Amino acid sequence: MPFIMACAEANLPFVIANPIHIKRFAGAIGQRAKTDKLDAQLITHYGEAIKPKLSTLKPEIMQAMSDLVSRRNQILVMQTMEKNRLQILPKELAMTIKAILTIFKNQIEKIETKTIKLIESCPDYQAKNVIPQSMKGIGKIAAASIISSLPELGYINNKEASSLVGVAPMNKESGRFKGQRKIQGGSHQVRTVLYMAMMSAIQSNPVFRETYLRLVAVGKPKKVAIIACI
Repeated sequence: MPFIMACAEANLPFVIANPIHIKRFAGAIGQRAKTDKLDAQLITHYGEAIKPKLSTLKPEIMQAMSDLVSRRNQILVMQTMEKNRLQILPKELAMTIKAILTIFKNQIEKIETKTIKLIESCPDYQAKNVIPQSMKGIGKIAAASIISSLPELGYINNKEASSLVGVAPMNKESGRFKGQRKIQGGSHQVRTVLYMAMMSAIQSNPVFRETYLRLVAVGKPKKVAIIACI
């Protein structure tokens, strides 16, 4: 983000590049050493050779979106903690918790309203917002979390997106050994949003429901089936 902000202040064009692509580019040209100077040269070389599409998003809008989504998630965590306390504390203390829960609810609603307005004010976000919301189970706030946490969307294919989110199963094979494929890495925040959305989608979307039931029928754990649908 500091690099992007510096470019904005100098009124320079910039690219939101997938770091995985740059790392692979370094491997392709045989660059293994890593220093700040070499990294800068590598990024410059990558831009000249690949010529990735320039971003039209304003950095301040990207930062505002990220801040709104992060703050909403923070309040949701605190809200869950208070709800858990409500179950274990004496009844005479319940009102102290309910008052806080009301405040949290109001703040979450205000943040969601600001997030939606920000998306509607930005053509790039509007375009990215339409596609995820065309899927049953993805609402305005889920879509906002996705496009905020994955600015690479629109510049990568579905397999690369799966890897970034962390829902692509990775092989573990060496010689005759074949380990169980597992997901790893990626964005925990986006994965959580999509997991909750998929639990809803498999109830209303016939394509996801059929896939989910088929996987469960052949013995796949329910969580694995949901991740496969994601």
